[in-house]
Amino acid sequence: MLTPGELASRLNKLVISILIVGHRKCETDWYQKAQPIKHHSVWLIIKGKGTFTINGTHYPAEPGKLFWFAPGMVVERTTDPEHPLEYYFIRFHYTECYEDKEQWVYNNASETRFPLEGMYTVTNTPQLIYLFEQLDVLWKRRGHMTAMRRKILLQELLLTLVTDFRAQKIAGDTTAAIELTQDYMIGHYQEPLTLEGLAQMAGLSVSHYSRLFKKYIGYSPIDYLTHLRVDRAKELLVLSDYRLKSIASSVGYTDEFYFSRIFKKVTGVSPREYAKNHRITSGN
Repeated sequence: MLTPGELASRLNKLVISILIVGHRKCETDWYQKAQPIKHHSVWLIIKGKGTFTINGTHYPAEPGKLFWFAPGMVVERTTDPEHPLEYYFIRFHYTECYEDKEQWVYNNASETRFPLEGMYTVTNTPQLIYLFEQLDVLWKRRGHMTAMRRKILLQELLLTLVTDFRAQKIAGDTTAAIELTQDYMIGHYQEPLTLEGLAQMAGLSVSHYSRLFKKYIGYSPIDYLTHLRVDRAKELLVLSDYRLKSIASSVGYTDEFYFSRIFKKVTGVSPREYAKNHRITSGN
């Protein structure tokens, strides 16, 4: 898939002409057999459930799904009879037309593929529904000013979609950054890790990193690290006869007394009490 920036660049070079705008509530037995698509179109699912099969691959048709169909695709569409589909659609033509180094470039649809094909998940569904609704209303009217308004709304719809994809990418990148630091803590809990260092690793400010880590993981970064260290200390206390100072050092604490306070705060008992209650000996 193109990056949001690349997608915006491609869309900016296109001139799009709307052929039909429509809104449909499907019957419970609605079904369209597999057949080649003849026109470019985009469908926004707003209610119900169904399955769209594109070139042999099945996709869920449900609210929040946007489908871009292109000529030549073999598409089969069906609805769930208990939850009939409702959708908006736009059928369109396009051509590529843009200025490059003071020269105009023209390519028809057969020479340049439309940059969106297949199924996409969108998060700002209410805004997209609003834009489809407005286009549907304007489609029933005529006039040159109305035609200009339709063009503006279509561009706004495309911009909303690109913005949605960018927001999803940022969220995805942020989640990956959080998971990276989580994995790093698991492998390096015995080292002197700092909140500032972890935030820098994630490429975020300390406050933003802390807030997002708590949102995604359920613990603050330091609490998560503390629990990792205490869990490892529990294993050592149960399975070994190491001295408390040695165990504290092996899980990242240079001060055994500080380690004991942290351990009791998390577990409710001191390390020695925990070892006494849980240690595995050769007799059991």
